[in-house]
Amino acid sequence: MGRPSDPVRRGRTLARATDYVLAHGLAGLSLRPLAAALDTSPRMLLYDFGSKQELIAAVLAEARRRGAVRLAEHLPPQTGPVHERLRGIWEWISADERAPYVRLFFEVHAEGLVHPDAYPDQGEAITDWFATLGAGFRDVCTGPDDTVTPTLLMAVVRGLLFDLTATGDRHRTDRALERFAELLER
Repeated sequence: MGRPSDPVRRGRTLARATDYVLAHGLAGLSLRPLAAALDTSPRMLLYDFGSKQELIAAVLAEARRRGAVRLAEHLPPQTGPVHERLRGIWEWISADERAPYVRLFFEVHAEGLVHPDAYPDQGEAITDWFATLGAGFRDVCTGPDDTVTPTLLMAVVRGLLFDLTATGDRHRTDRALERFAELLER
């Protein structure tokens, strides 16, 4: 039996691999160029992660974790009006510096529709936002087990993010979010 993987090295490699994937996407990802960018070898990547698919799964989990932590840190307090909270989330999540996360999110979901076996935790990537969004919008949820309201919130935000990413029309998508916030507040 070989030596166990070094968890510190694996953690550093995972952080850098996540940064790489956020910058370059997953399309055409090959271990050789990834390893070269990380100053390691394809063999060490496989040693630390077992397979390319396990590396990708770890990178996607890390990207989701980073995004969820940052969203939780930037959720507006529940004390303000619904439209202000929703606008605050939209402004944060649609900011240019979050574009790599948004592009990766859509890339994975599009690829997952074509190859669902390659991304078995796709449903989790969608529903793991429920607790965060539900916490910020308890006053419009129907109860502690309400998954419909967070689903609606995330669907609208996700749709507008897709629209903004594909068209670049900030003005129209901002106005659409404002209209949704008005409807939600009624």
